[in-house]
Amino acid sequence: MRSGGARAPVAAAPNRNIAFATALFEEFERAGVRDVCVCPGSRSAPLAIAVARNPRLRAWTHIDERAAAFFALGIAKATRRPVALVCTSGTAAANFLPAIVEAHHARVPLLVLTADRPPEQRDCGAPQTIDQLRLYGSQVRWFAEAALPEAGEASLRYARSLACRAVAEATAAMPGPVHLNLPFRDPLDLRAVPGDVAASDATLAIRGRAPHAYTRSRHEVAIPGPDVVAELALLARSHPRGVIACGPLDLDEGAVEAIARLGAATGWPILAEATAQLRSGPHVAFAPHVARSDLLLRDAAFAAAHAADAVLRFGPMPTSKAFRQWIERTPPAHLVVIDPGAGWEDPSHLATSIVRADPAALAERVARQLGASLAARGEGRWLGAWHAAERAAQRVLDREVQASTRMGVPALIAALAAALPADALLYVASSMAVRDIDLYWPLSERGLRILCNRGANGIDGLVSSALGAAATTRPTPCVLLTGDLAFLHDASGLLAAHRHRIDLTIIVVNDDGGGIFSLLPIAESGEAAGFETFFRTPHGLDLLAVARAFGAEATRVESIAALRAALAREAPPSGLRVIEVPLDRALDVAARRRIEAAVGAAVARDEQAA
Repeated sequence: MRSGGARAPVAAAPNRNIAFATALFEEFERAGVRDVCVCPGSRSAPLAIAVARNPRLRAWTHIDERAAAFFALGIAKATRRPVALVCTSGTAAANFLPAIVEAHHARVPLLVLTADRPPEQRDCGAPQTIDQLRLYGSQVRWFAEAALPEAGEASLRYARSLACRAVAEATAAMPGPVHLNLPFRDPLDLRAVPGDVAASDATLAIRGRAPHAYTRSRHEVAIPGPDVVAELALLARSHPRGVIACGPLDLDEGAVEAIARLGAATGWPILAEATAQLRSGPHVAFAPHVARSDLLLRDAAFAAAHAADAVLRFGPMPTSKAFRQWIERTPPAHLVVIDPGAGWEDPSHLATSIVRADPAALAERVARQLGASLAARGEGRWLGAWHAAERAAQRVLDREVQASTRMGVPALIAALAAALPADALLYVASSMAVRDIDLYWPLSERGLRILCNRGANGIDGLVSSALGAAATTRPTPCVLLTGDLAFLHDASGLLAAHRHRIDLTIIVVNDDGGGIFSLLPIAESGEAAGFETFFRTPHGLDLLAVARAFGAEATRVESIAALRAALAREAPPSGLRVIEVPLDRALDVAARRRIEAAVGAAVARDEQAA
């Protein structure tokens, strides 16, 4: 019951539509939702009013549904909580699709609420009306066409139950988006309709079960059984040539610590991309990381000589193409995939088993059964060979960075890694940026979180996603690293920074087009394949002018020293800062090939000397 005898919000609603929407959002909030992204529209007015009247919810308004959906995605990724998303009927709902696809594949909980006209106004030429039933197809975990709100308590109990189920479905063992299609008849505003809402507010339907959700859903962690733990411990003992691989899983601190301890217990190298969160934090001091595995496995001789007998993989396939080609060319006898959800993360079709278990619980139990740690028994020949190769690759990178007078990607990433404070959040684009982070990001005992939209791997919505993450991380610094095309693809998302005064630093690597295509075989065909026109797609735009149009503080840096100075300087008191980093595409491609060749040669020399 509310203090002071105040009427419950549902009882105070003027009509059945507002009462239904109010009950819905009360239960969302009680089930863990804190943020709602709302786009303007008439048919969705009852939903927007309910959000506005709930002081426990944080509302983020957007004029562009596509940007709003990616903004919600960024919030959900950063907070690891479900986020609600509201729009009106018609094509507004269709604009949510790209972010829903990403959320589906990345397992991000979104509650997608699309307002709709009542059934009698569908398929008859009514304006702003499309078929919204199962609009997102298999891209959502669950879909419900809600009943029209009615007078009486039965409708309110239904609204509360519907909201609780939606959150439960979105946050289940395999989280993801849920779609509720919500039809409303007039009135859509605050006009009172006598008899629509019960006069008494002392009932369960009116008040719910505050402070708890109307129906609580409990998701039990999938604890691995003793047989599975014993089997994996035996695998580690009987196969010294093993590796632990981690893809873009965004592991929490508990899982990171447990996997680090498992690496120390097995003596297997940990090949973790930066977005798995294993390259930063105190565990780096004792975990057997090999941060340069992507560079090492690009060398055919090293990859062939260091084929693994066993691979224990946590989460999706790593971004590294070299890793995927390595296990496909020399398939391990055992490839075990640890996946807490109901997915089938095996794109190479080599898995010998898929274990549905919580990563932290499994790693903790297997490490405990293995007993003595790497520190206690010393480094074996297998791990020693990986670490020797790692040191050779790092020497090559260090020389490249120290010799850099012009702007280069390794030096840029080294400067960024040195500048970011502990606990900062770095969002990276899905094209070149995430691959460059995987290649060059160093190990550090400073805590740092790196996020990327690696569900469907698209570049769309990147700016909005980073802004959503930044909106909920204050005062933690948030930085976006992106290329020019991904920046331009979502330039309209910058409006959210202006509307909500979000603090975000965006570093845009500008090589005037799609730089990743210059590294693919299609580049060798040149204009015979229309390479510049259809693939690299140069734009020739002034990116600083674009940024300033949205109120950003914008600057261009053309040397490593200038970049370091820009990163060291305090950000604006509040708002958006864009740092453009011009990059010569031809020199960049040459530098990448030079580094790969130098790493292969350095590793070969060290192995011969040993």
